[in-house]
Amino acid sequence: MDPSTSRPAVVIDNGTGYTKMGFAGNVEPSFILPTVVAVNESFINQPRALTKSSNLAQYSAGVMADLDFFIGEEALSRSKSSSTYNLSYPIKHGQVDNWDAMERFWQQCIFNYLRCDPEDHYFLLTESPMTAPENREYTGEIMFETFNVPGLYIAVQPVLALAAGYTASKCEMTGVVVDVGDGATHVVPVAEGYVIGSSIKSIPVAGKDVTLFIQQLMKEFNKHDKEPGKYIKQWRGTKPKTGAPYSCDVGYERFLGPEVFFNPEIYNSDFTTPLPDVIDKCIQSAPIDTRRALYKNIVLSGGSTMFKDFHRRLQRDLKKIVDDRVHASDARLGGNVKAQPVEVNVVSNPIQRYAVWFGGSVLASTPEFFAACHTKTEYEEYGASICRTNPVFKGMY
Repeated sequence: MDPSTSRPAVVIDNGTGYTKMGFAGNVEPSFILPTVVAVNESFINQPRALTKSSNLAQYSAGVMADLDFFIGEEALSRSKSSSTYNLSYPIKHGQVDNWDAMERFWQQCIFNYLRCDPEDHYFLLTESPMTAPENREYTGEIMFETFNVPGLYIAVQPVLALAAGYTASKCEMTGVVVDVGDGATHVVPVAEGYVIGSSIKSIPVAGKDVTLFIQQLMKEFNKHDKEPGKYIKQWRGTKPKTGAPYSCDVGYERFLGPEVFFNPEIYNSDFTTPLPDVIDKCIQSAPIDTRRALYKNIVLSGGSTMFKDFHRRLQRDLKKIVDDRVHASDARLGGNVKAQPVEVNVVSNPIQRYAVWFGGSVLASTPEFFAACHTKTEYEEYGASICRTNPVFKGMY
């Protein structure tokens, strides 16, 4: 028996804005870090010495650059305190953009934060539904070659978000996942654990856009003026360059921020399709025999879905679109045949902020997980191409 299967698997959910990491079986991730790397550029840009020892100087510079880097909050603070550290964001819009930075990021995650030996644990990593197969090969090469992991499973984030809804009596792997992160928003239909790739929709509005929109608004509003104690919150911070403290009032921007998902034209004139319409188009483009099940299980995922009553507003608007279509269909048939009403249900739960990570933690806790993983032995025999496909498994049942 492989001793690494007796130890909990490492679950790392890499997002555009934040990375969640921890061990399988836990309810919450052990660490949540900004997905950013700060590297000391003074070593990388060091001029080459034209001496006999120039090769040694270049080698030393490379080694120091490999050692002198930081991730997460520490990276952000280093870049503020020293001009020699340059920030690199390895993931943009859900896709890995800088593989060198990504490898360094994983290195710090494993050794400095989780403090585990990667050779002793199986790994579950997540990916965006739009990820190219070649990216899975790069991930496999880094994990098996650099970290020498015994087993690797690369899971699609929306499938894990559905898995997060597992209960002792229910295993529902058909539904639509609305994943709103920091840098990307995807609407992904899943049928029996398989992503319906042709029906995936993405919109150019995400958590970062909400933040920028609120920063642009920062005004007064009548209702908030009448009851400032109830509606207006004070934000305190420190200016990054001078270190001077500052504060500002945030009032009606608190509800206008998430409004960009329902009326995107107030933020971006180039994109004017509301999120409920995008979800409806996504489901309507899916196979007809899956549509009722998809409307019935619309799962929210990501920190930017945590706004108060976000799920109720989404369900109300989507229900109106669906009911209007049913009524129009009845009218065309002259009232002789009545279409059955379509149940619309938007699922919200307390762990939806970490839904992807938690789903990974649930699946990686099952015995079936280790059988589904690609192993180091398989990698050495067949190469990185084995990472292109990862079997769907319903671990608990």
